[in-house]
Amino acid sequence: MKILITGANGFLGQHLTLFLAEKGYNIIACSRGACRIPERFHFEYFPVELTDKIAVNALVRNISPGIIIHTAANSKPDDCHINREACLQQNVEATKNLLQSLKAVSTKAKFIYISTDFIFGENGPHSEDATTDPLNFYGESKLMAEQCVKESGLSYAIVRPVFIYGPVWDGVRHTFLQWVKNSLEHGKAIKVVSDQTRTPTFVKDICKGIKAIIDSEQTGDFHLAGKDLLSPYDMAIAVASFLNLNAALIENVTSESFKEPVQRAKRSGLRIDKAKQLLQYDPVDFAKGVELTFNNQ
Repeated sequence: MKILITGANGFLGQHLTLFLAEKGYNIIACSRGACRIPERFHFEYFPVELTDKIAVNALVRNISPGIIIHTAANSKPDDCHINREACLQQNVEATKNLLQSLKAVSTKAKFIYISTDFIFGENGPHSEDATTDPLNFYGESKLMAEQCVKESGLSYAIVRPVFIYGPVWDGVRHTFLQWVKNSLEHGKAIKVVSDQTRTPTFVKDICKGIKAIIDSEQTGDFHLAGKDLLSPYDMAIAVASFLNLNAALIENVTSESFKEPVQRAKRSGLRIDKAKQLLQYDPVDFAKGVELTFNNQ
């Protein structure tokens, strides 16, 4: 069975492509522009613009995948707030294009959609059946795309991670953890908020969870997040401690210190009980995730 991974040049996309290809799955990766994924394992790659319906139709018809894993998105809340039409094109219309193209190829195919905790509001961590209440347009756009998936008539799974982190290499964007490391190594003082909490997710745990969804043929909504509820300040201190960097350079501030165009939840995060039960999902704790992040680089 062929698996098409969209957004394959992105952080999760690169990790997921390499992870599943290494496990022996027949992987076809697609993204904007030339392939930036290290050629460690065999997979096919096609450049495509997902907002171009004709191009998407041609790609899906040519590949005829049994599963599409849709990781591609505009995941920057500030950009989505400022450029709403572009956000809708990238997060909603692109999803519709893929769904329609896949359904035309096979009504028995499966669609795995990578969503976000931003579809919820305050009072996290949230379970899969919690009331949705996005606080910004990025969250609204991802919720719209989720509805498109659920109404498509295709077999589907929706995966929601939180604050993804993990190892990086040339050609993949750095995460918050690498920003902290690089700043402290250069003696740069940084301000990090302590009044927002998340359940940060180690990227390889998400990959394992998605593999479990494929192998067990599960459908529905799944939260694939970390087990620890932490603030970005907690995370930054953990990075400094593990790498023996100067934690005194990390200033503990509140979100009021930053003038951001969009609202973000103070207490977010996701509950993972369902994934533990149905997928045997067992994420690492954050301390181990930090170790794996920097010992793999």
